[in-house]
Amino acid sequence: MTTLEFSYSLNKASGSLKPFAMRLTRDADDANDLLQDTILKAFSNKEKFAEGTNLKAWLYTIMRNTFITNYQRAVRRGTFVDTTDNLHYINSGGQAIENGAFGAFALTDIQVAIDKLDDVYKTPFQMFFRGFKYHEIADELRIPIGTVKNRIHIARKLLKDALEVYMHKN
Repeated sequence: MTTLEFSYSLNKASGSLKPFAMRLTRDADDANDLLQDTILKAFSNKEKFAEGTNLKAWLYTIMRNTFITNYQRAVRRGTFVDTTDNLHYINSGGQAIENGAFGAFALTDIQVAIDKLDDVYKTPFQMFFRGFKYHEIADELRIPIGTVKNRIHIARKLLKDALEVYMHKN
């Protein structure tokens, strides 16, 4: 495939990449940056593309891997991005005071919600929370692993419903 053909195919396929970038980043500017990085990497590595294979799949893979790499790099760096309109957090000078009472109320409410669960759901959930693996819980409780996963899932759903007051809505 010539450079011109590759460029044409890349340009044609890039239209379907923008919605995927938006789903990954949830921000228009970041999505545009991710799309640009993806196209640049694809063009720089065009010799690695096997002609006759799915170009879109190759581009989606590049985009996903680029997003993951960038995310991991940001986490390692401990980067804080202030998204407030007036850059409130950057200008706050690090003088933040936290109210520990809110955390104490939340912990109390969480424990109450867990205590209200039926033992069938509470026991596997607490074991999983303490670090037991699914198969260890299944062996200990003498139930199938699928049942363990189902009960933990139900416990999480019940707790989510019971603690809905703590859900942050944007």
